[in-house]
Amino acid sequence: MSHSGPSHGNGAALTLEGKVVRLEPLRREHAPQLWAVAIDAVDDIFRWIPYPVRTLEDMQDGIDRILAEQARGQSVAFTTVEKSSARMIGSTRFMNMDLSNRRVEIGSTWIAPAWQRTAVNTEAKYLMLRHAFEQWQCLRVELKTDSLNQKSRGAILRLGAKEEGTLRQHMVTWDGRRRDSVYFSILDTEWPTVKARLEAKLASSGNG
Repeated sequence: MSHSGPSHGNGAALTLEGKVVRLEPLRREHAPQLWAVAIDAVDDIFRWIPYPVRTLEDMQDGIDRILAEQARGQSVAFTTVEKSSARMIGSTRFMNMDLSNRRVEIGSTWIAPAWQRTAVNTEAKYLMLRHAFEQWQCLRVELKTDSLNQKSRGAILRLGAKEEGTLRQHMVTWDGRRRDSVYFSILDTEWPTVKARLEAKLASSGNG
């Protein structure tokens, strides 16, 4: 059982592939394509991101910040690619990584509106959870969201995660609001049930 992979840099080469989506390593040069798919719905997509994403430069700065985290072994970041069209349609990452305690968070996820409420997010989460539990042998995977983001809270619960509680005044958002964050987790003992449920959901969704 190896817990050292991504913390020693080779996590940056990680690609996860399913039937409808491929998660490939995020790179700075992806910023223009990601901005192009997001530009018409910036306020909707990035409303809950703690830092501002209102211009291409903001997008590039955000990617630079994420890649710096990755270089420190704290994140493994992905561009979300729709396989059928090869279009970049969003981003997600493993973050707040603590592999010595066999714990990671899945977060910083966004998907362009045309691909929301399709199989894309379900399969991406499935691929990441499977990698965390079956390759990194994690004991827990965490997810968190703004307490005001009811859509995200519902989606996380539908994955099969358990709500653990609220961290009050957990973050200050880019516009100065004091954000409460709701934490969720899936444990290794719960993964077989969650995995079976996600696989059944993906099978029933066909091509998304």
